[in-house]
Amino acid sequence: MKPATTAPAQIEQKTYHDEPAEVVLGALASSESGLLSTEATRRLEEHGPNVLPRAKREGPLLLLWRQIKSPLIYVLLAAAALAFALGKITDGAVVLGVVVLNTLIGFVQEYRAGQAIEALSALVPDVATVMRDGAKITVPAEELVPGDVVLLAAGDKVPADMRLVHVKNLAADEAPLTGESMPVRKHVEPSPKDAAVADRKCMVHGGTLITTGTGQAVVVATGADTEIGKISSLLREAADLETPLTRSLARVAQLLTVAIAIVAVALVGVAMVRGYSLLEAVLAGITLAVAAIPEGLPAIITIALAIGVQRMAARRAVVRKLPAVETLGQAGVVCTDKTGTLTRNEMTVASLWTPAGGYELSGVGYEPKGELRRAGKPVGEAPDDVRVLLRAAALCNDARLATREGGGFGITGDPTEGALIVAAQKIGMHDDALRAEAPRRDAIPFESEHKYMATLHVVASGEQEILMKGAPEVVFARSSHLAGGAPLDRDVVHEQVEAMASRGMRVLAVASRKPAQPLEGLGEAEVARGLELVGLVGMLDPPRPEAIEAVTACRHAGITVKMITGDHPVTAKAIGIELGLIVPSDEAVTGRELSAMSKEELAEVARTRNVFARVAPEHKLRLVEALQADRRVVAMTGDGVNDAPALKQANIGVAMGITGTAVAKQAADIVLTDDNFASIRAAVEEGRRVYDNLIKALAFVLPTNIGEALVLLIAVLFFPLVDGRPLLAMAPVQILWINLVATVTLSLPLAFEAKEPNLMERPPRRADEPILGRFVLARTVIVALLMTAGSVGLFLLEYNEKLDAGMSADVALRKAQTMAVTTMVLFQVFYLQNCRSLRGSALAIGLFSNPFVYVGVVALLLLQLGFVYLPFMHVLFDSAPLGAGEWARSAAVALVVLPVIALEKRWQRRRAERRAGRTPGGPSFRVFRPRLRPS
Repeated sequence: MKPATTAPAQIEQKTYHDEPAEVVLGALASSESGLLSTEATRRLEEHGPNVLPRAKREGPLLLLWRQIKSPLIYVLLAAAALAFALGKITDGAVVLGVVVLNTLIGFVQEYRAGQAIEALSALVPDVATVMRDGAKITVPAEELVPGDVVLLAAGDKVPADMRLVHVKNLAADEAPLTGESMPVRKHVEPSPKDAAVADRKCMVHGGTLITTGTGQAVVVATGADTEIGKISSLLREAADLETPLTRSLARVAQLLTVAIAIVAVALVGVAMVRGYSLLEAVLAGITLAVAAIPEGLPAIITIALAIGVQRMAARRAVVRKLPAVETLGQAGVVCTDKTGTLTRNEMTVASLWTPAGGYELSGVGYEPKGELRRAGKPVGEAPDDVRVLLRAAALCNDARLATREGGGFGITGDPTEGALIVAAQKIGMHDDALRAEAPRRDAIPFESEHKYMATLHVVASGEQEILMKGAPEVVFARSSHLAGGAPLDRDVVHEQVEAMASRGMRVLAVASRKPAQPLEGLGEAEVARGLELVGLVGMLDPPRPEAIEAVTACRHAGITVKMITGDHPVTAKAIGIELGLIVPSDEAVTGRELSAMSKEELAEVARTRNVFARVAPEHKLRLVEALQADRRVVAMTGDGVNDAPALKQANIGVAMGITGTAVAKQAADIVLTDDNFASIRAAVEEGRRVYDNLIKALAFVLPTNIGEALVLLIAVLFFPLVDGRPLLAMAPVQILWINLVATVTLSLPLAFEAKEPNLMERPPRRADEPILGRFVLARTVIVALLMTAGSVGLFLLEYNEKLDAGMSADVALRKAQTMAVTTMVLFQVFYLQNCRSLRGSALAIGLFSNPFVYVGVVALLLLQLGFVYLPFMHVLFDSAPLGAGEWARSAAVALVVLPVIALEKRWQRRRAERRAGRTPGGPSFRVFRPRLRPS
């Protein structure tokens, strides 16, 4: 056949899985001899190179800008600029230093995490073997065009979407694209028109891997037109959502900015009315802004999140974006892939049947350790019928068990055959020894057309033995008896097959025959009839034991787990039942069913159903969007290219670090280094702790800022002018000392605080729940009023005493201001203990569970001693030495915060208990107990 020379002016973009191979070749103006080079060049100009559009990667400047664009940062920059303009160089430099520190911490964290592997382009191989001008040549994969005929062999990465023309024992690993857990056997017969991508057995798709066999295929789509290209398009369209934390913090920043601006402007007017000069009035307004703005808060939040990043990394979850640390803790729904996440992605023989009865084989994955059980009870040494079955399965086999480089075991060859080798070793039968005892003389390799493999062996006695394994219906048709000579009752054996299949297992039948006469070779005639059925083998990709525990823990935490997989519905249902996601009467919802649903029907199904099978990337994306429309915070896990759009759309995307594709990792916010769903549960716990600690930091920081603002406001409104100058209880630079040294030194240890006792028994927070709730605001007001009253009261007392003692007004002012600052700092020291647990006593989480608290207290007290006694600090901060009696007064006043907040906590607990309908005096926390039966 001559190579094709011309093509239609415009090749129609369509799928070709429902057309015979010769029709597809004709439609593409191609032939089995391929294209002429000139025609291939023309088509390359028409269709463009076989490459995927790359998303523009964020540059350093964009990352830097993202750290700066915050209303709080804008106000700090404005305050610094005004301070410089008014000659307050120290004030301006300190504020600007805070902005720079916060920006650098966030930038470095995100830049380092952003060094992800380049995305989808890694899935396209460098070269491909094609037919051009009637000859076999190698060309760069990017030069492939529709109509090119490509030759495929085991180990090849598929370079484009192709319709198979010829196959010989061809199978492809399509898990990254479809989620199918096992290699898919391919054939050339057309598939139904409405077949999902995973069911198009006559097609191979770009980015997948040929595991066995050889084939010849014609390219039908390249670049952006391939299935991977469509996923790339969905990925670009998926929204990169703000996290609930960033939204809440933005609202807090806007609220603070507006409130501070209004009060500062009003204060300038009031100050001028009271006789302040314009410069002094403006300075008072700037001072109020400096006092009210929590300058250290951005740095505290960033450092707290960074600490969470380190903690999560220790629990095998690598965070790519800082706010993701907390978002996972807020998740109310976790949508997870099945293969490799909930399951091991290692085929395992779990069930055996012989004419003597059924058996279960424990042990998961490729580790050759397990226990044979019958009726739930261990069987000592494997009986002869089981040994005969697994011996035959291991001999009629091309796989090998191998040791992995990093330790453990792996498989070379087909995973299904590998599972049979491992099963034999679990009962003490090693494949090398078996092959030595019964060497192979000939074989009929597995072909998708006949669905069996057969081998011819010579056993120790010199006799020959034929072994066969394959699809049950094919092996049954060639068998007449059971092993041992009993007639084959096909109905009884079919019941066993259906029982295994209903549990999501892939079932193989194994048969044997000893030929009456020695055979020179093995052909179809020798295996056509007269075989004895040795038994059945049921295998599956088993759930991880730790995943079962993690799903249960998620339910206790009020988190719904939904499995969304491209695998077969029967397999998905069986795994869903074993994980406790559904009950046996439930069915998996298929992608085809989702496609037929209206928006309202989809929303209802997304809310109420937990297992989805045979889903395409667009279905995963729609499910995530439907859950988000229901105001749920959605976490999505996955490892394949098909998961990437949903990973990006979800509030928090979690990719697998071992089996995950580069695309999935780049689309995700968090990468699990061990591919284990149990690590998600640990990361959720860490995320909740981070949020708790951020609230503790806010509850600690804000009262100080409000208190300082009130101190200044009282001074401007009521204190007299002394020699034409305003009398202030705290100077602007002293307020900065409190905000940036005292507050930060004490608040940072809260980021290390131990988890609350009921952390994983609470329901998830609502997506729209404000970070500053009524509880935090009420606590802020109470503490701020205490700090204001204590600091202003002691300032006035000290100032008047010193004046009465004959001290100059300037020295009296410095001493009184130093005492007010020290009182505020000691308030913070005592209040810190109240903040270690917002609703309970610090005893609830352990008085010494966080030693950093005491490190912070000691560090601050040393710094405050320097503030009070070191001469250079007197120059920088207008401070003055204090006597022991003055320290004692400050400590006594500050100590009041402990009993007041203890009483407030007790009142809050009793109020919550009354709302919950419980008798006051019970547990300190409301415990959330969702029903444990799957919905």
